[in-house]
Amino acid sequence: MTTASLSALAWKAAGLPGYIRLDHAPQELAEQLGPLADLVGTWEGACGWNLISVPRGASGFQALLNPIVETLAFTAIGALVPNRGGAAGLMQVPGLHYTLTVSDAEQGTPLHLENGMWLLLNPPDGRGPSQVARLFSVPHGNVGLALGGFSTQDGPPTLPDNSAMPDSGPATPPGYTESLSLLPGPFRADNPNAVLQAQLTGQKVLRTTTFNQDTTPPGGGLLNIPFITQHADCRRLRASFWLETVDDGQGGTFLQLQYSQQVDLFFLPRFGDAGLIQWPHVTVNCLRRR
Repeated sequence: MTTASLSALAWKAAGLPGYIRLDHAPQELAEQLGPLADLVGTWEGACGWNLISVPRGASGFQALLNPIVETLAFTAIGALVPNRGGAAGLMQVPGLHYTLTVSDAEQGTPLHLENGMWLLLNPPDGRGPSQVARLFSVPHGNVGLALGGFSTQDGPPTLPDNSAMPDSGPATPPGYTESLSLLPGPFRADNPNAVLQAQLTGQKVLRTTTFNQDTTPPGGGLLNIPFITQHADCRRLRASFWLETVDDGQGGTFLQLQYSQQVDLFFLPRFGDAGLIQWPHVTVNCLRRR
């Protein structure tokens, strides 16, 4: 045994204050993960869509829409992470590490790569709501921290309508956003969540856990490399995940993970007032665990 391990054992045997066991048995760790426990595993989905508008030339934009294939893998960190707050107490944080890959469903070309962690933040004194933190990095040159709450209910989720249309100002010329309105396929820029809503048709969802995430302060935030900030400033990420237990019609159930995510990009001057146009970069998908 190493000197460090002998010291730890001696410290524990002596009953000295502050000794913390950092490793946990699998069952104990699963209980500590709470609402994150059912995320552990590998998820796959091939019925999603990704829409992003990017600068094109001096005063134009190009809308890029892709059907996507996605793999999302969660693994438990393996131990509670201690955050020491002195008189405020000890916050022991359970969490998951994740990797995400997204490819074009038709061409097979890679579109997105992401890695990070989901953490369950329980107040040390048990007072106040718990939160889930998502820490992420992507190779465009962005890193972020999104915070939010979670809730569990019987039955299916209520998926809200949303929009991927840009906020381009009160004097937007007629036809300026027409290319977004005429995108082919089942994806609708005026309501990307319609894809998810349609996927629930005919399903019997028994239970839903909802996770909401937002990088808007207090607490959250985004950082970008200077090129991104200058040319397509990435200012906010918002996402909702719906973890659903679905009746398979044969006496069993399966887990399904739907999500809707919007990243707000800012570039090109607004029409009729100050500031830059807000371009929603929206991704929606439905995944099942292997």
